[in-house]
This record gives sequence, structure tokens and C-alpha cells, in this order.
Amino acid sequence: MSGRLYVCATPIGNLEDVSLRLLRTLAEVDLVAAEDTRRTRKLLTAHGVQAQLVAYHQANEHKQTAYLVAKMRGGARLALVSDGGMPAVSDPGYLLVQACITEGVPVEVIPGPSAVLSALVLSGLPTARFAFEGFLPKPKGEKETRLRAVADDDRTLVFFEAPGRVGATLEAAREILGERRMALARELTKMHEEILRGTISEVLHRLDEDLRGEVVLVIEGAARQAGSLQTAIDMARGLIEDGMTKSKAAARAASTLGAPRRSVYQGLLEDP
Repeated sequence: MSGRLYVCATPIGNLEDVSLRLLRTLAEVDLVAAEDTRRTRKLLTAHGVQAQLVAYHQANEHKQTAYLVAKMRGGARLALVSDGGMPAVSDPGYLLVQACITEGVPVEVIPGPSAVLSALVLSGLPTARFAFEGFLPKPKGEKETRLRAVADDDRTLVFFEAPGRVGATLEAAREILGERRMALARELTKMHEEILRGTISEVLHRLDEDLRGEVVLVIEGAARQAGSLQTAIDMARGLIEDGMTKSKAAARAASTLGAPRRSVYQGLLEDP
């Protein structure tokens, strides 16, 4: 008799963000596979739930996947949780879900909190269409390559980023994507939740040098109007006629119309 995998979304900060279905599932399964058993134990204790835990994280997921699938094929019911949010989304879990599907083990999702959706809604940017890019690569060259790949995407862009790399990432984004509107969401649902909204430059200016906590970056998509770049160049020319420097005029026009600042500036140089 086959068991079942329950992919369980857990609180991203506030331990009260649980559903009755989640608590019932965690209490009824035979085993809970947790990214960090200590954090999961804290959640279980807070809600009076007793469960048997097994570690399932990036360092052991290949080995543990075979073991857990074998347990479920033997009839065990398994709940998969990460440190917060939905497992398998920038967290371990994809391999286990894939293996269960391949082996015919039923998979069920227990929905819940999402840092991606929470940050997107709080950003104030368009929510109808968005692209989640997860964590950008650490090496500068690879990071810039990924940013160039999404530079023309008109969907709102959502990224996870480590606090120590936020400044460098936003500098690269401003250079490659242009001066766009954005929001930085930090410590979502927690006591020190913080949302910084503005242009990329404005957020960079307000950025705390000792930034801590989990960070989500939400950046406006590329301008959708076909003639937006030329319109921005024309606007910048008007600003220059009013006495503004080319650099500042390009930045102002790019920010106002959502065009890449570098492209606007290049347009001014090519047709003075």
C-alpha cells in the first residue's frame, strides 16, 4: 500500500500564520521531513503538536530522497516542511516531489504563507503578471548575465537575496535594468517587518549598512509602450534645454517613463 507526501507551507516568520489543516496534517503523519529540525520543533511545540522528525536539507536531499520514497511506498505518510514558506521553492523539496511522481506516490499540497506573494502585494507594483527568479547567482558576472536575461521582461520581477549582497545586487540592477520602481521587503510577518519603496537609487540611499534578516526584492518590469525609449530620450532633451545635465536628464526621464537609464543616455549621445 502506497503512502503519501504532504508538501506543507509553514510560517515565514509569525508562528500564528498556520491553518487548521496544516496542524492536523503535521499531527497525523508518520514522519515530518524538515529542513531544520530545530526550527520545525519550535513550530510544533508552539502549537502542541508531537511528531517524529527527520532532517531533509540541501546537503543530504539526494540520499534522503531514496530513503523517504521507500518509506512512503511502504505505506508511510510524510509531511515535508522547509524553514518557512513552501518547500521546493528556493528550498529543498523538488527532488522529493519529482521522485514521488515518478514512483507513483501521491503528492498533496498544504498551502500557506508565501514570502514571494506577500512581498509582491506589499510592493505596490503590478501583480497581474510577475516572474519569480529566486536567488541571483553570487559571482558578479553570472549575476549580471541573469539580470540581462530579464531586462526586457515586462512582468514585475521578484528576487530573494541575502542581506549582505543586497547593495551590490541593486547596483547591478540599476546599471542593467535602468532606474525602475522597486520595493525591498525585509523580515516579513515578523516584529521588525520593513518595506522600502521607491526607485532603485532611492532604496539604495536608504539602505541600512548593517541590513539583516530575510530579504525579498520586487522590481518593476520593463516598460511596455513600444515608443517608451524614444519618448524618454525626447523628455531628456527637453530637460537639458531647461538647464539639466545629460546624466541627470537621462536619469529623470528613465525613472519617469520606466526606460533603461543607460539606453536613454546613449540615445542622447548618439543624437545630440
